[in-house]
Amino acid sequence: MSLELKNVSKTFGKKKVVNDISFHLDKPGVFGLLGTNGAGKTTTIRMILGILTKDCGTIKWNGLEVDRKNVNFGYLPEERGIYPKIKIYDQLLYFATLKGMQKDDAKKSIEKWAKRLKVEEYLPMTAEKLSKGNQQKIQFMTAIIHNPSLIVLDEPFSGLDPVNTDILKNIIIDLVKDGKYVIMSAHQMPTIEEFCTDILILDKGNTVLQGNLKDIKNSYVANRLQLNVDRDITSIIEELNLEIEIEKNNEYTIKINNEEEANKVLKKIMDKKISISKFEIMKPTLNDIFIEKVGK
Repeated sequence: MSLELKNVSKTFGKKKVVNDISFHLDKPGVFGLLGTNGAGKTTTIRMILGILTKDCGTIKWNGLEVDRKNVNFGYLPEERGIYPKIKIYDQLLYFATLKGMQKDDAKKSIEKWAKRLKVEEYLPMTAEKLSKGNQQKIQFMTAIIHNPSLIVLDEPFSGLDPVNTDILKNIIIDLVKDGKYVIMSAHQMPTIEEFCTDILILDKGNTVLQGNLKDIKNSYVANRLQLNVDRDITSIIEELNLEIEIEKNNEYTIKINNEEEANKVLKKIMDKKISISKFEIMKPTLNDIFIEKVGK
């Protein structure tokens, strides 16, 4: 199976919201679709899922032009999509049967995912009585309950505490192991770095960066040094005319222009016989790269 977008555009009125974008997923995994608010991410997602029609270009799933009838997809939108006054169990059963599941199969799937997501106790309740985080977990269930091949997750960790974030992360990892294709849109760059092999960054509908995330990061020179030492080294850093970005309890993040500057810091520290528990030269984070590309 594969997903391929080629020269896809979409205009609303006189405004081109998505301009000639192309990318493909040819094996199971998580693809990062990034951009600022209004960059065209949601419009792209809706075209992929057949919710919106494109103006031009092709969108193919497994070699066939995308149609809501031929793509078994799951969609977690950023906006809440569950009914506040209806019991959770009834909603899940409705959404599952809407996707073509038989009732008995739907009930088994509800039981399975409710247990995995630790929301069994909320099934008899109406959605309005649930916290934002638990509503998010229920909405995630509606996206995966019918065992879709293609799953689109728009801000999947919104409203989740660290414990529930880990639950969701582990499920996403298992979905990929099961051969699922996942498109993830999120503003938390560390999350994208954790999951995504390939990314595409949109700015005002245009592609400003795309490709393998590891290759992209390797194309940048080192820009930070992280150090843990047993005493204050501020004077050493100032002597080398370097800037301390973060300092806490003798843990330092120092801005550098190249690895040579990092090695000068190391030499100075060793000359003074200061104990080092961590010395790491770092490439720019995805957050740094994102700001560089769309921060203007």
